[in-house]
Amino acid sequence: MSPKRPFPSDIVSAIHKAKILGIKAGSEPHRFIGVWVVVAERRVFVRSWSVKPRGWYATFLEESSGAMSVDGREMPVRAVHTTSERLKDAVDRAYAEKYKTPAAMKYVRDLCGTKSRATTTELVPA
Repeated sequence: MSPKRPFPSDIVSAIHKAKILGIKAGSEPHRFIGVWVVVAERRVFVRSWSVKPRGWYATFLEESSGAMSVDGREMPVRAVHTTSERLKDAVDRAYAEKYKTPAAMKYVRDLCGTKSRATTTELVPA
């Protein structure tokens, strides 16, 4: 299901161009952390590479609110766990297309593996 209110086109374009997106998961104050981000079907997705028990993904599972920083703008977001295999396949393709340097390929393989695919999270405007 797509978000009722999508991000503005300029934000989607900036996210598509950005290699790293700053995110804060949950409502507790902490710094932005950098994650690899992709746009698939004009929607914004992130995946956890390390799947740490106290990392951003686990925090979003407990509390879906958070924030992202793109082009110097901080915006509130809500995290939506993705279960659609069709969307996960689109996110796989987006990661492979965006992060295609030889150094990045190891991480892309891991991000497209079973463990990280299960963490596919859509960020939607809050």
